[in-house]
Amino acid sequence: MKISILFLGIIFQTCAIMAQNSIEWDGVYQLRITDFKSPSSKVGESNIYSLQTAANMDFSFQMSNAEFLFTKNFNSKVSCIFNRDAASLIAPDSVTAYQMLNFSRYEFDLSELYARKFRKMLYEGKGAFSNVNFFKPMYDIVQKEFVNRHSIAADEIDLGRNEEKLVTIHQEVLKELAMLRDFCKTCKPPKKKK
Repeated sequence: MKISILFLGIIFQTCAIMAQNSIEWDGVYQLRITDFKSPSSKVGESNIYSLQTAANMDFSFQMSNAEFLFTKNFNSKVSCIFNRDAASLIAPDSVTAYQMLNFSRYEFDLSELYARKFRKMLYEGKGAFSNVNFFKPMYDIVQKEFVNRHSIAADEIDLGRNEEKLVTIHQEVLKELAMLRDFCKTCKPPKKKK
């Protein structure tokens, strides 16, 4: 009995530590330099600059066949998460570091935007007799669009060093997020009018 209690304690502690190392997008929290916890992160110790934001979209669900049959809203099953331990920021100085941080904030919002687009596609694409793999083509489309948009932005903005352009495209993403407000993780999309 003592061993199983100890084992459960270790599991809960590990989960708590992992939860502290992940930030789920909520529209309020702003990333900070201290969120880049990878051992490779450093400011002012190098002439190069490099950024690995480690923001991603996660989709998983576990339900019975009956639950799946009657589930239309998968919003809560799609998460946008920033992984502190995997996030790396290398900058030659603090000015460049903050420019890259602003790009990371844009990237985190962009990840949530594509999570919302995916949630919307799931909601609109799930039929009564859909196969459990119905989401795969939708995920591929969203992932391709995200990578393309992110790559173009990273090139145009030079990882945040073009601050004026970054402000412009970040505002566009925030407007698109607002337009998809019914597809936040905790939201319930409105029923289609017949």
